[in-house]
Formats: sequence, structure tokens, C-alpha cells
Amino acid sequence: MTLRQAITNAAAELAANPHLSEHAHRDAELLLLHTLQIPRVTLIAYPDRGISPDQQALYQIAVSRRLKLEPIQYITGEQEFYGLRLHVSPAVLIPRPETEHLVEALLSLLPANQPLKLADIGTGSGAIAIALAVHLPLAHITALDLSIKALAVATSNARQHNVANRIDFLESDLLAAIDHPTETFDAIVSNPPYIPESDRSTLHPQVREHEPSTALFAGETGLDIYRRLIPQALRALKPNGLLALEMGHGQRHPLTNLLAGWKDVSFVNDLQQIPRVVLARKPN
Repeated sequence: MTLRQAITNAAAELAANPHLSEHAHRDAELLLLHTLQIPRVTLIAYPDRGISPDQQALYQIAVSRRLKLEPIQYITGEQEFYGLRLHVSPAVLIPRPETEHLVEALLSLLPANQPLKLADIGTGSGAIAIALAVHLPLAHITALDLSIKALAVATSNARQHNVANRIDFLESDLLAAIDHPTETFDAIVSNPPYIPESDRSTLHPQVREHEPSTALFAGETGLDIYRRLIPQALRALKPNGLLALEMGHGQRHPLTNLLAGWKDVSFVNDLQQIPRVVLARKPN
């Protein structure tokens, strides 16, 4: 069997599933490149190169996992975020392009040439903390997560990108593990769970059935974590400190209410012009 034939056959299998049909050929190609550990240029230049029976068997295992709607990032074990290649596993939420708006907003407001103390709450794969550490070379970041398995993934990613010496990873329910959370941080960032439980059935099955539910859902309205986090952040930030949160659809009004008493509350839209990030500063 050739590379071209293998992809054609796998794409046909994937396309037969209505949840996978839209990106069947792309997924078939990505899984083959991952299985054979070859660059795409090899596939383009040598589409009629043969693959061994052992390679075919490994490829079929990967395709079978995808047919069960397992996210392709968990099969390949990686995802790109803000130009960084990160390891991901089922222990962590897969970093989304939308979350890059959160990083961009922070980088536009924080000085790169000054020492900073930052906190990333619910760090997951470490995507936000690592991206900030790479672009803010004088920053020291405390990255917190309730999941030990997620922290192991994040620590590995930080080492891979040579920023582990500037990130402290702590097992914590929000900011609970910070000993004296009073006027400690220049900025606090979080991409918390914000999907209402009532929306569970509307999610794509690969998200609903494979990604960690504790990183997705936050009570009946999706606001449970914000209600706990915002008061904690108010205590932990320095005066004029920055709070940056990712948010869900339709949450602008309730978050405006939850941030009453903060100053400079503003929103950043995503590419679909939907509010995706809320920013606020602690009063002096």
C-alpha cells in the first residue's frame, strides 16, 4: 500500500461518520504523518512511497481511535498554541485558538522589560503560562490547577520551552494554595470552565465525551467559577493589578455585574466579534 492509498482509504472510513466527514481527508493525512513520523513535504514529494504492514497496522489503530471521536490532538499528543508546540493528553483541555486572544490582551497591557508576578489559574496544559513566560522574560508565574495529571503535563511543556525555572506549578483550587493571597500579583489570568450544564448536550461529542468535564462546565449558568474567582483575585492582586478572563457566549452582562467595583472593565472580541475576554483592574 502507498501513502496515497492509505490516506484515501482512511479518509473514506472517516467520511462515513457524519461527525468527522468535514475534515476526513485532513485527519487521515495528519494521522498518517504522525504514525510514520514524516513531514508533510515527504507525502507531497513521494505519494507513491510504500508503507509496511506494521505501519499499516499502527495507522489503522490511530484511525480507529478517531472513528470513536477521540480528538486528533489526543491521538497525536500535541497541539500548537501561540506558536508553541505543546504536549496534550486527556488530562487537559485542548488549547483553543480563541484563548490566544487572552494572551494577546495581556501582552498588550503588561511591560516586557519589568519584573512581574503573574498567576494563571486552571493552567491545564500550561499553554497560557508558558506563552506569557516566553514573551515576558522578566515575569515569574504561579500556575495553579486542581488536577495533578494536568500539572504534570504543564510542567513537561514548560521544560520543553525552557521556562520551567520561572513558573511555579501548584495543586490548588483556584488561589487556595497561595499562602498569603493579599496584594501579591501584578496580573491574574484564567481560562476557567464557563459552559452551562444545560449546554452539555449541544457540544460536539468529541468535546463532551473526551475532554475533561471539570475544565468545561461551571454549574447551571456557567458562572460558578467566576463567582468564586473574582473575589479571590481582588484580594490577591496588587493595587491597579490586572485581571484577564476568558468568557463564554452571552456572559458579558453577568460578568459586568460580577466586576462591579473594579475599574477599567473592558471586553475583547474574537474573530466572530463575540466577546471572548474580559479585562478589569483592581482599584487603587
